[in-house]
Amino acid sequence: MSTENAGDGTAAGQRRMPAEWERHKRAWMAWPTRGYTLGATAAEAKEARVAWASVANAVAGYEPLSMLVTPDEMAEARRRLSGDVELIEADFDDAWYRDTGPTFVLDNGVLAGVDWVFNGWGQQDWAQWELDARAALVALEASGARRIASPMVNEGGAIHTDGLGTVLATRSVQLDPLRNPGWTAEQVAAELARTLGARQVIWFERGLHRDAQRFGTKGHVDILATFCAPGRVLFHDQRDGAHPDAAVSAELRAVLESSADAGGKPLELVPLPAPATLRDAEGFVDYSYVNHFVVNGAVIACAFDDPHDQRAAGILADAYPGRVIVPVDARPIFARGGGIHCITQQEPAG
Repeated sequence: MSTENAGDGTAAGQRRMPAEWERHKRAWMAWPTRGYTLGATAAEAKEARVAWASVANAVAGYEPLSMLVTPDEMAEARRRLSGDVELIEADFDDAWYRDTGPTFVLDNGVLAGVDWVFNGWGQQDWAQWELDARAALVALEASGARRIASPMVNEGGAIHTDGLGTVLATRSVQLDPLRNPGWTAEQVAAELARTLGARQVIWFERGLHRDAQRFGTKGHVDILATFCAPGRVLFHDQRDGAHPDAAVSAELRAVLESSADAGGKPLELVPLPAPATLRDAEGFVDYSYVNHFVVNGAVIACAFDDPHDQRAAGILADAYPGRVIVPVDARPIFARGGGIHCITQQEPAG
């Protein structure tokens, strides 16, 4: 694995972050191993393992999957995962590999990976990140991707792209003073251009209500909105005024209606209804069908045992024609602070 340092002046046009629906060589995940992700009791640990295994086995039915596993969890992972899943022994803190793993790009068609600075979602007091700060190196070394070092604190769940230079992001994440103190939106856009080939950044002010609370990410975009095709955006559409995310959805729609992609074309908006469920034992939920993972031939979709599950699956089927919609119960993952997209990461075929 070779490394390129930040500030090398590489032209943005040489790099491209492929869209998630483009062909993958494989997917990456990390097995829940300790702390709040695994839980404090045997029952909570089993729930986490079952949830992660359900996603992993669904993904492995459509494309190769490599899973980081700590030595003490290797036997448990082997027992619960399909034999098709490659297990890679590694040490890390949390199982949110979308955020701690590399963001893969193509550099003149050659695989590379952006190694962002990771600091526990903005130095959250409940997070540990000493090991996670190096977790991206595991996938970079195993894949043979060239490392692109970035000085910017960022996570994979904080960006989405159409593969053609348009990137979705939130000011509450990249401009978080506990992530990137003193950075401006222009500096963030320039770094996204250098690393991902971004030509247009569409900024949302904030994320969902619960994601802004103590155990959230402070506003990841991958539960807000995503491209499903060039020029088409799926967005979280909360219509129930009793939920604080109704205001967030209105803001999303307003930003998207006034935005254009990197080619200057207006966006086509596809509302993806929020689940009917408004609350759980902890308060207002951030359940979102936007947090799905597109794989080769399928979409691994969030399900919540909710009246809107079937309707959302139908919208996803229309958004990704020719792909099988595979619903997986995402409630145990959301209870730990994320969703299906948050625990997966794609490596493009190149």
